[in-house]
Amino acid sequence: MLAGFLDAIFNGISIGAVLLIAALGLAIVFGLMGVINMAHGELMMLGAYTTFVVQNFSKQLGGLWFESYIFFALIFAFLITAIVGLFLEQGVVRYLYNRPLETLLATWGVSLILQQFVRSVNWVLVIGVALFCLLFFGGLWILNSRANFGRVRNWIVTVILLLSLGVTIAVSNFLSATYQLAVTQPWFGAQNVDVTPPGWLRGGMSLGGVQLPFARLFIIALTVICVVGIYLFLQRSNWGLRIRAVTQNRSMSACLGIPTQKVDAMTFALGSGLAGVAGCAISLLGSVGPNTGQNYIIDTFMVVVVGGVGNLVGSIVAALAIGTVNFLIGSGTLALLLTPVQPLADLFTFFATTSMARVMVFALIIAFLQWKPAGIFPQKGRTVDV
Repeated sequence: MLAGFLDAIFNGISIGAVLLIAALGLAIVFGLMGVINMAHGELMMLGAYTTFVVQNFSKQLGGLWFESYIFFALIFAFLITAIVGLFLEQGVVRYLYNRPLETLLATWGVSLILQQFVRSVNWVLVIGVALFCLLFFGGLWILNSRANFGRVRNWIVTVILLLSLGVTIAVSNFLSATYQLAVTQPWFGAQNVDVTPPGWLRGGMSLGGVQLPFARLFIIALTVICVVGIYLFLQRSNWGLRIRAVTQNRSMSACLGIPTQKVDAMTFALGSGLAGVAGCAISLLGSVGPNTGQNYIIDTFMVVVVGGVGNLVGSIVAALAIGTVNFLIGSGTLALLLTPVQPLADLFTFFATTSMARVMVFALIIAFLQWKPAGIFPQKGRTVDV
């Protein structure tokens, strides 16, 4: 029984480690900008698919490339999701600050777009998007460099938009008719795909009768590295000082010359990059699909709220607690331990499934927030006092 309990604790900690990586970025973004980013789960999904693509490329090279592909996947997952997050902040979120409902709806719409993009992406779509961006934004750049179109600027922008759309649609139809399946077949489709870990991440080791999979140990180690890295960045760097200043008092930070818009953009990109790293981690635990991020986004928000908005230590405690309690209840371990107390054993047996365990965790979190509405470690600062 003890071995089973320790095994459940280890699996819960490994789940909490994944939640913590994802919650780190969300906690920073939510704490700094007050943005409820419903597309955070889809950024995790993009990181997982990036890992899948890097894995397929490394398989063709074989040998040492495949054995070390996970490290390249982590780098590319961080960079790609950070760039997507930067575009999301610059193109959508920046115009919706202090409007939480609109921000929630807009990012939820972006999450649906990203899900459908992964299902449908092919060469025609990629070439079409790239061509449209080149024509439209190139036309805007040329327009902005001219100062003598002030009165008819809006009309010219409309014409550039229509021409860009027309050329893009014509080129896409031509490619589809000429090359057919070679360019129209989806890269991923709606079905889930599997990521094969490197050889050194397969199997596990036994410690005191508890089986410790190497993949989960790697995820825990990755989480520790991310937490230490974020802590050092926030506490020891100039940009970390600016982020903490803006988090505590945005107006005063702006008065002191801190570029709050640049801080927002960089913070959003950093949080999105951490979501990509989390996606790379969850790809080692199971198959990857368009709905992968939806399985984690709710738990990630719970970590942020329970831990205290923008608090690193609170996020660590909340992630490990939620992951461990969720697994203890869902695996039936808690019901087994409470067998001598039959009423409690029957209660936890009823909740001994993944979905029902989440229901009980929700109920426990609601009860906890009635006691501490601001979380384990409440946010401090003059803005909060006001």
